[in-house]
Amino acid sequence: MYLYRFLLILLLPVLASCGEQTLPSPFLAGDVTAKYAHADFHLSDAAGKPVSLADFRGKVVVLFFGYTHCPQVCPTTLADLAHMMRLLGKDADRVQVLFVTLDPERDTPELLAKYPTAFYPTFKGLYGDSAATAQAAQAFGVTYEKHPNKNGGYDLDHTAGTYFIAPRGQPVLLAPFWQHADSWVQDVRILLAFK
Repeated sequence: MYLYRFLLILLLPVLASCGEQTLPSPFLAGDVTAKYAHADFHLSDAAGKPVSLADFRGKVVVLFFGYTHCPQVCPTTLADLAHMMRLLGKDADRVQVLFVTLDPERDTPELLAKYPTAFYPTFKGLYGDSAATAQAAQAFGVTYEKHPNKNGGYDLDHTAGTYFIAPRGQPVLLAPFWQHADSWVQDVRILLAFK
């Protein structure tokens, strides 16, 4: 009798997994809609105009948080995003890449007008004061922290994922740093179908 109960306990997880099956996701990036469906920001563009996600409705929004003094992750990601835009061809007109600075102390509006567009002409840089920056980062689960460097300045450690948001705000995808342009193109084309 004890053996029977022991076997039944071992089999319960297996039997439970025989329930409703879910289809595999069509996306290569992770679908994080449940966590970030209502995430937003209230920042300014390089011209000082206030913007939020609603200002970009109708386009797939690609959102990346970083800073212009970043030695590796940020320029690599922006270069990959520029490659994605070239691969998208005419579909690139329906995509808006937004680079949100986590370093408003050094990333001036003038710098944010030039830095993202050096990678691709339609990329936009966004900034806010320290409170608006923290709010935007928190809304998307982005963490960042200053660390002094050997030159007497500082570097920022920060989350390195890229968000892809459908034209009506959902679904929301999160691509890890190691995922690159070819994967993003596939996901963007699927998101463009969400009108």
